[in-house]
Amino acid sequence: MKYKILIIAPAWVGDIVMAQTLFKLLKKQYQDNLIIDVYANAWAQDLLLRMPEVNSVIINPFNHGEFAFFKRLKQGLKLKQHGYNQVFILPNSLKSALVPFFARIKKRTAFVGESRYGLVNDIYKLNKNLLPLMIQRFCAMAVAGKALDQIDWPKLNANLTMQQNLINKFALNSNKPIIAICPGAEFGPAKKWPSTYFAILTQLIVENNYQVIILGTNKDKALGDEIVAMGSNSVFNLCGATSLADVIDLIAYATAVVTNDSGLMHIAAATDTKVVAIYGSTSPEFTPPLSSKAVILQKKISCSPCFQRTCKYGHYNCLHLIHPHEVYTALNI
Repeated sequence: MKYKILIIAPAWVGDIVMAQTLFKLLKKQYQDNLIIDVYANAWAQDLLLRMPEVNSVIINPFNHGEFAFFKRLKQGLKLKQHGYNQVFILPNSLKSALVPFFARIKKRTAFVGESRYGLVNDIYKLNKNLLPLMIQRFCAMAVAGKALDQIDWPKLNANLTMQQNLINKFALNSNKPIIAICPGAEFGPAKKWPSTYFAILTQLIVENNYQVIILGTNKDKALGDEIVAMGSNSVFNLCGATSLADVIDLIAYATAVVTNDSGLMHIAAATDTKVVAIYGSTSPEFTPPLSSKAVILQKKISCSPCFQRTCKYGHYNCLHLIHPHEVYTALNI
């Protein structure tokens, strides 16, 4: 009988990509004697199913911040029938531990988080100095809280048939190389390189006979339109016009990606496409792009990294001091 593991997934795209390091480690430990299911938000299903380690995705029906005690009880009782041997709870919140507890999963593994004693019975205290990287923290749960010397990086599978369908759908020139830019960041403006800079960069790229596509969610569409209006009309703004699976395929097809520190940065790194990653208020020392093809651009000024959503000084110099020509040079096209 196979060992069945449930993963309670994080709520952010980048964190889910990085969680694949844990999936890979578990597969290495149990070989073929393992089934991994992931409990995640509906939007994450396309992403998770591009990970060969994942058997299936169970949709998390709860909205962000929703406690809904009795609804979680009902969910837990429903999950009980799956007969999971173990659960790994990746978010730190108390509410994320309720469904596995109600499902009576025998071994419930997690860091302490929001004082989850009792709800979690295989529990570890986080040593941030020992485990500075997010991927180290995820993997430590599978090795009794220890730090690993080597961790297998995420790797997302591209669908070649879907790639060609997307090239046709968006009328891209299959004979001209593509640079993808990802100007959004859910965290806030302190992660977003200026749209004026992105516009200048697109002009430089197009002048070098490359195509440019802008990728992001529907929330980024206005930002993409702004970049096109200020830059080159030959730029394709695909924000909001693609699924997460489409984004994976388009990024995998691209020659390179220019991105803020965002979920799409981690997707780009996991497709083995060259990445130029721009860091503002955050730090690559915690969540770097996990790729040997990544170039990190960061200005270490006195107030950074501050890890704030907005700049308390109002100048955003950590981003503004990274100039378009510097990014263009880093692309090396």
